[in-house]
Amino acid sequence: MSRGPATRGTQSMARRVVAATVLALVLAACSRGDAPAAGVDPPSPPLVVFAAASLQEAMDGAASAFRSRSGQAVQVSYAGSSALARQIEQRAPADVFVSADSEWMDWLQARALIDPATRIDLLGNTLVLVAPNDGDARAFTLSPGSDLRPLLGEEGRLALALTDSVPAGRYAKAALDSLGAWEQLRPRVAESDNVRAALLLVARGEAPLGVVYASDARAEPRVRVLATFPAGSHPDIVYPAATVHASGHPQANAFVHWLQSPEAGAVFRRHGFIVR
Repeated sequence: MSRGPATRGTQSMARRVVAATVLALVLAACSRGDAPAAGVDPPSPPLVVFAAASLQEAMDGAASAFRSRSGQAVQVSYAGSSALARQIEQRAPADVFVSADSEWMDWLQARALIDPATRIDLLGNTLVLVAPNDGDARAFTLSPGSDLRPLLGEEGRLALALTDSVPAGRYAKAALDSLGAWEQLRPRVAESDNVRAALLLVARGEAPLGVVYASDARAEPRVRVLATFPAGSHPDIVYPAATVHASGHPQANAFVHWLQSPEAGAVFRRHGFIVR
């Protein structure tokens, strides 16, 4: 028996009602998932921090502590200070910059790319000579006239960060030069993009010696410290921090301020840094 027009019209209307109901439920679910409740501010986007590679474990810990205290998510990008500063110059979306030396922060400040009112000298560090943990070299005292070539062997290289741009490499070159060792070691140097890359060469046994920060040596169980460079052999190691001028993040200044807190200081000390 064929159905009449009234029956078909009733079924069509029923289908439209069901479809409309399903659509309303889907839209309501999306609304509940995407929109904040009335009177509640939407969450801030992650705070983006550009930090020197040597800060990795310490800044990860500090960022986690800040998030626990404030509820603000923090995303940290690590690289050599020179690379990060140039990325900020190219308008990379960073909110806070923490450099491993004052020169790159000065470079950004001269270009009005950081907020000088927020700039602080946050941390210090020491410079050390490291070797693979399973090697035979013994600890010794570095002094003018120290010859590191016997420890390198016939073909070994001294692992350093880039000596013309990366802070750790510049500190290392200055220290070796002040001890009268740079010219003899220059042909034996293996330069890396950042201090953690130089550390990795030693940790893997690809270089018998490397010059890194004391905090780096603490972070890598596959290396051990043979000697500490005298403080006067290189410029004072300073880690400045500041808010990036282009940042509009509401928590950027608060994060820089919090990095000076006792809670953050405890994190940095635990990882081998000097709190200033």
